Amino acid sequence: MALRALVLQHIACEPPGTYEDVLDGRDVEIDRIEIDEGDRLPDWRAFDAIIAMGGPMGAGDDDALPWLSDEKRLIAEAVEAGKPFWGVCLGVQLLAASLGARVYTGPAPEVGILPVTLTEDGKRDPVFGSLPEQLPTLQWHGETFDLPRGAVRLAGSPAYPNQAFRLGRAYGVQFHLEVSPGLAREWAEVPEYAASLEGELGSGALVRLVAELESESATMASHATALLERWLDRVVAPAAATAVR
Repeated sequence: MALRALVLQHIACEPPGTYEDVLDGRDVEIDRIEIDEGDRLPDWRAFDAIIAMGGPMGAGDDDALPWLSDEKRLIAEAVEAGKPFWGVCLGVQLLAASLGARVYTGPAPEVGILPVTLTEDGKRDPVFGSLPEQLPTLQWHGETFDLPRGAVRLAGSPAYPNQAFRLGRAYGVQFHLEVSPGLAREWAEVPEYAASLEGELGSGALVRLVAELESESATMASHATALLERWLDRVVAPAAATAVR
């Protein structure tokens, strides 16, 4: 039986990118929900895995965006039931918030092609253990989170120590490995993203960022592929084999 994944998107220009290429290559059936466009959340029990992507909103913007409360409720229920989960950027912040951890504004925006370093637990992790100790990532965020109770920290950066964690079958990453240079250009057209980019990196930031991304994109895509393949093999497939739909 083919695996079935629920993809939660919060803006059209933040699809799973390289992660989606991996899913397609494995013939995983994808149900994409554009939450910001009003798509209704389905029953998470019908899926073998959940992938939550990024977006310009904050994990605590429930008053302005009431659907965030419903999404966090879905994530909490699914993760606590042992459903495999993969969260990216806003996705990892929603994961942390749904499990009772604090999400808050960091000391300064972290934007650019910047290194992330695995922790000792990350080096031993069945998913992250295939990566080099330090890897280039695309960072484009201003918020961070505390680790939920029982979570294992897998990676950090000098500015933001909590860059990746796991809790049971749930994994979350603050950084981006899945983004192509073309997708980054689309992000720069989002007002919130453009403001953080220009504010942190100055005039001409997009040109410099895309040039850096082009030089690192093959390496980043390779790491993204390795991560998601191992997550599918080590986490999702074993869970699906024992699940009753």
